[in-house]
Amino acid sequence: MAENTGKLAGRTIFITGASRGIGKAIALKAARDGANVVIAAKTDQPHPKLPGTIYTAAKEIVDAGGKCLPCVVDVRNESQIQAAIDAAVERFGGIDILINNASAINTVGTLATDMKRYDLMMNINTRGTFLTSKLCLPHLIKGKNPHILNISPPLNMKPHWFSNHVAYTMAKYGMSMCVLGMAEEFKQEGIAVNALWPRTAIITAAMEMLGGSDVAKQCRKTDIMADAAYVILTKDSRNFTGNFCIDDAVLKDVGVTDFDQYAVEPGHSLIPDFFLDADIPESAVEGEEAKSESFGGDSDTSKTLNAVKSMLTEELVGKVGGVFQFDLKGDDGGKYYLDLKNGGGALGSGEPADVKVDCTMILKTADFNKMFSGKLKPATAFMMGKLKIKGDMGKAMKLEKLLNTMKTKL
Repeated sequence: MAENTGKLAGRTIFITGASRGIGKAIALKAARDGANVVIAAKTDQPHPKLPGTIYTAAKEIVDAGGKCLPCVVDVRNESQIQAAIDAAVERFGGIDILINNASAINTVGTLATDMKRYDLMMNINTRGTFLTSKLCLPHLIKGKNPHILNISPPLNMKPHWFSNHVAYTMAKYGMSMCVLGMAEEFKQEGIAVNALWPRTAIITAAMEMLGGSDVAKQCRKTDIMADAAYVILTKDSRNFTGNFCIDDAVLKDVGVTDFDQYAVEPGHSLIPDFFLDADIPESAVEGEEAKSESFGGDSDTSKTLNAVKSMLTEELVGKVGGVFQFDLKGDDGGKYYLDLKNGGGALGSGEPADVKVDCTMILKTADFNKMFSGKLKPATAFMMGKLKIKGDMGKAMKLEKLLNTMKTKL
């Protein structure tokens, strides 16, 4: 891990969306140096499903050795941002660091994106980042080793990062474009403006609620982002600006070699995050040959379908609890359904007659076969743009439970 050095002692850090998750992890890392932390987030009352408020986070920060000012802030509201900045300056004498962490996500296609969701993402991600930066900049100019750090990705222009969720990509890339522009604009003032993005999925309360333990063990902990942010924020602001940083690369540069310490389950494969191109491991899963011959032909798809059908049990249905529709494109394509909600399960061609589909997956037949042979995880396929998902994302993640039980060699 990146050790605390005390370099942030007495520095004032304004963090949006820091009541939980990555934002809170960065706040706690800074607090261990004795930093002043301003939590600018919406949650002042307990959420029914997600833990933490600005006040519980503030207590943790103080217990870790820092000072804290919790402020109720919706980054869409200019007056709330300004009030929090004014309170921070009055309490701590200025602002040295801004971390734009608040974000909204909705990874669906154009036709499924309602304008309320579109506006939410654009107003929190792009507008909120620009506005908070604009209002903090007069104080950052006077700050000590001033930094702006946006939790946003590198600007990867490959079409598949747009085609599956163009609204979200536009909103998130807006944060990254703030880095590109403001780094150059404020270089002469000595203000560093950088971006930080995780290599892999990061486990947070929201991610855990959505996908459960099967997804959690494929993630890294928030500590890796906190350590990487700390390394960036303690660099000389005049000599490190305009960078799009990846968490583990930042840590490798300062000599960190043990990354199992950041894994939820050390040694387990990890889900790559959005906007980063990664190689898909091609190792096959060994096991018994499929015995069922319900689907004729010698094609890989027929073999896969027969193998899946042979694995259906009431126990498996109890674990997954969802009905899936597969819309396969390309050679040997077609529509197939997989009922893992009723009885002992069912698999057939076409659409299910008497049950509601929870989740539709659209992908190429080759990728479908890879998914069910263990060569391609659904979450990875989705992140890489190989898989489109309509409906219940939580059910899609639970499909991992089926794939983890497959013992078929294809």
